[in-house]
Amino acid sequence: MNNLSNLTLVETVEGIKSKKFSPSEVLSSYEERIKRSKKLNCFISETLDQAKKEIKKINIGQNNLALLGAPIAVKDLFCTSNVKTTASSKILENFVPTYESTVTQKLWDQGAILIGKLNCDEFAMGSSNETSYFGNVINPYKDGKETLVPGGSSGGCASAVSANLTVATVGTDTGGSIRQPAAFTGIVGLKPTYGRCSRWGIVAFASSLDQAGPMTKDIKDSALLLEVIAGFDSKDSTSINTNSSFFFKNLSKQIKGLNVGIPKEYRVDNMPKEIDDLWSEGIKILENCGAKIHSISLPHTKYALPTYYIIAPAEASSNLARYDGVRYGHRESGRDLIEMYENTRSRGFGDEVKRRILIGTYVLSSGYYDAYYLKAQKVRNLIKKDFDDSFKKVDVILTPSTPSAAFKFGEKKDDPISMYLNDIFTVTANLAGLPALSLPIKHNSKNLPLSLQLIGRPFDEQTILNVGYAIEQEVKFKRSISDWWM
Repeated sequence: MNNLSNLTLVETVEGIKSKKFSPSEVLSSYEERIKRSKKLNCFISETLDQAKKEIKKINIGQNNLALLGAPIAVKDLFCTSNVKTTASSKILENFVPTYESTVTQKLWDQGAILIGKLNCDEFAMGSSNETSYFGNVINPYKDGKETLVPGGSSGGCASAVSANLTVATVGTDTGGSIRQPAAFTGIVGLKPTYGRCSRWGIVAFASSLDQAGPMTKDIKDSALLLEVIAGFDSKDSTSINTNSSFFFKNLSKQIKGLNVGIPKEYRVDNMPKEIDDLWSEGIKILENCGAKIHSISLPHTKYALPTYYIIAPAEASSNLARYDGVRYGHRESGRDLIEMYENTRSRGFGDEVKRRILIGTYVLSSGYYDAYYLKAQKVRNLIKKDFDDSFKKVDVILTPSTPSAAFKFGEKKDDPISMYLNDIFTVTANLAGLPALSLPIKHNSKNLPLSLQLIGRPFDEQTILNVGYAIEQEVKFKRSISDWWM
């Protein structure tokens, strides 16, 4: 069967378990596409040879394994034992961990097979996947003859799933880095509640914001993958010990009577008409499904972006201090220790990473800590309170995922502020620690995907998955991509 790579994760696992096809046949289907997709630049490392060895060890009778035989590539931010993990940075270009991240270990424990590590913005800092040391990832969607960014930072993950180079993947989301690229490439992206999935073994960007989550072809796949990777981890001090949930088993499209909030503050200036129309269409779909629509206010939303771009760089400045050329990673020579530090960091980090380290160091410095960082933390609490108050009235919040469809390369690279505005609809969920999901709804006049976002109560991923499932069943979105890169 030559079209096995078109199947969803659930369909793939069910087919393997029912012996319609073998794990080797599935792997071969993906291997063929990966080898012919170099133009997209999704992979930093391929592990197909090792995957073939692992496939031979699979016992088809292990029907208790949720991901039996599923070939999965992961963002190159997850440490993988004896497989290079670079965070798309020169400074970690040859770093090979001796340990496995908790999230990826859960995948392999459930029968999934690693087929490679996916390109991303350097240290997850970016909204277009243009900051990677290993080059730009290309969106499988095009605007005529123009190639487009896949979004970031999980751009390699998004393009790989959209182009059927992996059956599913896990990315990380610090300010929208799962949801925004998912929206640009027409797939489903889910950021779980902060603490739902372990951060142990993930290269850190901003420790109070980072969260791992699934990026998949549809809602069912996201529910299944979240069920696998979620759970308490004693190795992660920010992991929350909450009851495990059966997201896949409990998935339902029955949302009659559910209260849906529409925040007025998300109607931003100069928002394209196609995004406004998309939002209105989403509201009508939910009304047709029996949901009740309510206008709500999140008054501190206007402060979310500046708050995020103070807190995230501050935490990055602290986290990235460990890359000094002494213990591991890239090292440049110098006349003394200080010059070695300076040369290593100036040549090992890219421009965007250096920009954020400088911002973070500045807002944490003496005389500016109270004025910037401490004030940003206070505003963060107010943003969270806005959501807490709203969720007393509604069960879920509906917004656009992004302020536009995917844009062209270089369009915003020289304008950091314009680039940062791509996260305007997503950063609030990270600041408040809430679960949020992006799902594709339709294509615009240029055949580019447009997506909506659902934000839920803490640890209520089930509700946003159910609402997403109901919408998905109504719109029946199908990715519309020609394999122009093959």
